Amino acid sequence: MSGRAAFRRVMNGWLSSLLPILIASTVVRPADRAQVTGSASCDRACLDGFVDQYLAALLAHDPARAPLASHAKFTENGQVLKLGDALWGTISGFGRYKFYFEDPEDGQVGFFGTIRENDVPAILAARLKVVNRQITEIETVVPRFDNTDDKNGPEELDALSKPNAVYFEAVPVAERVSRQKMIAIVNSYFDGLEKATGKDVPFDPKCDRLNNGELTTNNPSEHSAILAMGCAEQFNSGFSKFMTRIRDRRFMLIDQERGLVFGVVFFDHAGRLKTVTLTNGTIFQVPPVYRKPTTLMVAELFKIKNGKILRIDAIEGWVTYGERSGWSQ
Repeated sequence: MSGRAAFRRVMNGWLSSLLPILIASTVVRPADRAQVTGSASCDRACLDGFVDQYLAALLAHDPARAPLASHAKFTENGQVLKLGDALWGTISGFGRYKFYFEDPEDGQVGFFGTIRENDVPAILAARLKVVNRQITEIETVVPRFDNTDDKNGPEELDALSKPNAVYFEAVPVAERVSRQKMIAIVNSYFDGLEKATGKDVPFDPKCDRLNNGELTTNNPSEHSAILAMGCAEQFNSGFSKFMTRIRDRRFMLIDQERGLVFGVVFFDHAGRLKTVTLTNGTIFQVPPVYRKPTTLMVAELFKIKNGKILRIDAIEGWVTYGERSGWSQ
C-alpha cells in the first residue's frame, strides 16, 4: 500500500469515528428546544399554566412548589421582598374572578383575580415573566381596601364572575399597530389625565373603565356627575387637575393579536386642591382621600381597537407617597 493510500485510510477511519459526535453536538433534542427558543416556545395556554402553578404555590405558602428561576425577583406593592414573604404567608383562598392576559412574544403573562387574605376579601394583580420554562419575575399589586371608598371592590369583581369579552377578541391583521404605537396610545391617556384634557387621547366612543371592580364611566347609578360621563367627556371636563403627576410608567405586556397593553404606573396627589373648576364652570369637590399627599399604585390593562382605547381595567392600591415600583431604573 502506498503512503498516500495509507494516509487516506487513516483519515477515513478518523472521520467515521468523529461523525456521530458531530451529529450529536448539533441536534437539538426536544428537551433542549425550550432552552434554545426561550419564551417563544410558551404559548398562551402555557403562560396561563405558569400563573396556575404560581397561584397554587402561593396558596400553599410554599415558593418551592412554583417553577422559579434561582434568581427570580419578587415585589409586592413596589417593595422588593423575599419569596415567601407578604401575601405568600397570608393568602387563605381565591374568589370567583380570574382574568388571564398574555404576551407570548415576550414571555409575559398578567393576572387579575379576587382572593381572600386571612379570610378578608382582597384583589391580586400579578405579572410573571417566563424564560426557559422558569418564572424569573413576579410583580404584584395587592389592594387591601382600608379606604372605605372602594372596599367593595372584591365583591364587585366576584359579581362580574368573568372579564369583559372584548379583551379576548382578536384584532384583524390589517388593523394591528406596532408595539411602539400601542404604548404611545396608552401614554397619551396618562398625559391627558395630567393635563386634564382628552383632546389628544384616541378614545373609542364606547370606551369604558373599570377600577377595582367599579364601573367609573357611563355609570349614573353612583350619583356622581363625573362617573356618569364617558371616557372622553371625563377627560375634557378637567376633573383630573387634582392628579399631580403620573410617573414611573412601565408597559411590560403588549399583545398585538388582541390589542392589549398592560402596565404599572403611579398616580401622585399632592393634596393641595380641595376643589376643581370644571370646564363647564361647575365646582368639583375633590374627594377627601385626595386632600393629602397620597400615591396610588395602578396595574392597568388597555384594550385598543382601530387605534383607539375601547376598554380599561385597573387594579389600584394605596402606597406611601412617592413610592417606587421596585423595577424602575
